[in-house]
Amino acid sequence: MQRGWVTVAPLATWFQHCYSCSMLPVGVVLPVYSTFRAIERNNEREQKKWLIYWTAYGSFTLVETFSDKLLSWFPYYYHFKFAFLIWLQLPSTEGAKQIYKNHLRPNLLKHQSRVDQLMGFASAGMARFISAHQKEFRIFRAVLMRILGSDPNVSGGTEPTEPRELPAIDGPARTIADQESDDEDY
Repeated sequence: MQRGWVTVAPLATWFQHCYSCSMLPVGVVLPVYSTFRAIERNNEREQKKWLIYWTAYGSFTLVETFSDKLLSWFPYYYHFKFAFLIWLQLPSTEGAKQIYKNHLRPNLLKHQSRVDQLMGFASAGMARFISAHQKEFRIFRAVLMRILGSDPNVSGGTEPTEPRELPAIDGPARTIADQESDDEDY
């Protein structure tokens, strides 16, 4: 019987899968419920905390989307990822707050006008796509309703004839100089 990578590879894949499965409860399920509780209790401090978490988590997910296949080959990658997700949430470390205050906020403020332009462009493109494919969306909806066993007319679904645009971010663009006045809130 041969030992080595042939027998270790399935075990390593199994461990990788277990760590991947544990990311969902730690990185998403617990924060979703905590966000829900903050909203339902109308606790503005907790709401802000979880908004900052979702900003940090979303940024991490964006970066990870492009780097995960490469980084997953490093030893203990999933262990570090798991620890990072816990660090983001822990009240004693305020990891999400640190990421937001030290990295995300300054960079987003610095590039806010450019990001707003890109978001406007993406929003307009999405609206054009949806408008151009209304027929396909209606067909997909009808097929889905048949599969689920419900009548599409029961939902009262009046579909808008005009595509809705996403609202622009209101207010003046903020600058790095404005940052100091808000730092005590984070």
